[in-house]
Amino acid sequence: MGLLEQPIGQLACALPGATRIFHQHKLDFCCGGHKSLREAAEKRGVSPEAVLSQLESLQNVDSPSRDWRSASRGELIDHILKRFHEQHREDLPELIRLARRVEHVHGERAGCPTGLADHLEIMFQELLSHMMKEEQVVFPMLLEGDNGEARSPISLMRLEHDQHGEALARLEALTDDITAPADACNTWNALYAGLARLREDLMQHIHLENNVLFLNAERAI
Repeated sequence: MGLLEQPIGQLACALPGATRIFHQHKLDFCCGGHKSLREAAEKRGVSPEAVLSQLESLQNVDSPSRDWRSASRGELIDHILKRFHEQHREDLPELIRLARRVEHVHGERAGCPTGLADHLEIMFQELLSHMMKEEQVVFPMLLEGDNGEARSPISLMRLEHDQHGEALARLEALTDDITAPADACNTWNALYAGLARLREDLMQHIHLENNVLFLNAERAI
């Protein structure tokens, strides 16, 4: 099977550096990870052949990126907790503060992301609830090897991941795809730089759970 016909989520696992290319073209490899590369590219209006060319160049380049499919379940969960759960808890409060500052100072200006701070507050509360369910219910089940018992909670987590994806789409709509005006102040630029990292981190977080951790548990049932 050629790369174009393979699920984009699996390509993100198999080709270190692929996620950078998918981010560049705004291809959804987390919630939409089951779609083929061709389908994901065409849906986004991107040339599948152009993406394929970039991916093929990765196959001849050594990369320190980790293929987490080869990690133990415990190691992967520990990575998710430290790299993403802790990071989200640190990042969101500051992003909310910056967003409120930008809205307060520039609220009358065209292009000001009015409503962004409130949206980030909602995102934060939903993420906190979601991560707590994973930490207190899903992850302990998986560490104990209770794959069958985890099936229903995993389905709920996947559904909530889809909702996080919708929240990211709303964030992009509020911020002109996280693009600040050319003359934006330092606070505005700092906010959008943080939002770009949040988007990348959250997509990678969901990808590792949907396409590696949860998929492996479902296959083990």
